[in-house]
Amino acid sequence: MNRWQNLWRYIPLFGLMMLLLTGCGDETISALKPRGPVARDQLFLMKLSLGIMVLVVIVVFVIYVYVLVRFRKKKGDKDIIPKQVEGSHTLEIIWTVIPIILLLILAVPTVSYTVKLAENHTQDKDAIHVKVTAHQFWWQFEYPDLGIATAQDLVIPTNKKIAFELTSADVLHSFWVPSLGGKQDTNVGMTNTFYLEADEVDTFKGKCAELCGASHALMDFKVVSKSEADFNAWVNKMKTPAAIPADAKNGEQVFKENCLSCHAVNAQGLGFGPNLNGFASRELVAGILPHNDDSIRQWVKDPQAVKPGNKMPQVPLKDDQINDVIKYLNSLK
Repeated sequence: MNRWQNLWRYIPLFGLMMLLLTGCGDETISALKPRGPVARDQLFLMKLSLGIMVLVVIVVFVIYVYVLVRFRKKKGDKDIIPKQVEGSHTLEIIWTVIPIILLLILAVPTVSYTVKLAENHTQDKDAIHVKVTAHQFWWQFEYPDLGIATAQDLVIPTNKKIAFELTSADVLHSFWVPSLGGKQDTNVGMTNTFYLEADEVDTFKGKCAELCGASHALMDFKVVSKSEADFNAWVNKMKTPAAIPADAKNGEQVFKENCLSCHAVNAQGLGFGPNLNGFASRELVAGILPHNDDSIRQWVKDPQAVKPGNKMPQVPLKDDQINDVIKYLNSLK
């Protein structure tokens, strides 16, 4: 019994720690710090619904405390029943009309924003069209109007609607960039549409928001928003074949013999694995490791140790072959 009594003493400490930990985290994956119009509209709805709920809770507790204090039995009081309000038409109207008003305040903007955010912009000529395909455990991005494809890094221009078409190559996933808007599921054999927009030049983190396998927690990607001029320059660079230096030619040959069947290295190429065009310019390897030679070596040697359950096979390469492949990959800028 004493043991349980001692445990109760730690509850306030745990509560304080939980309160402090709510302030920890990465602001680029917080829906509470919107960086685009879609995210701001959704945050407004969250604040509106939370405000109504808090108001209702406060009113109920105020009435509750008032009744406890006002009608408590004092010493010497007789057993007197307070005046009953059952059947009062006035009160019946008040506590019927007020909830209806609150529901309308919540429902009207919710329906309005839901319809607005569900608009399909895939036929909008001013929007940037992106086809997203989710894989275990990486993301493929195609720009059909621009003739390029890439993986893991989604590059977009600021202040332009990005019209997405989303699907999945294997299991159910969910595309989510918290700073720019809510999630949208990717289903096998189906195409879902939605749009996002970024206000400013920055880098945002994206995640898979649906449990999809052993490495679900590692299925991250980046959204890089650029000015329109920088975005156009990036598109042109992606279409320009990389100049392979002489010391990377051996690695290019090893890559062609062992990796090219899965990985494309050109602007439009799609394969079983991620398109590696522009690989050297990415900040992460496999979406989670820092971009350096050791990370690339670790990934090539044993992909399952980095992302359990992923579909990349363990290619039997010697150490010198891996070093050559690393040189080649680092030339794909």
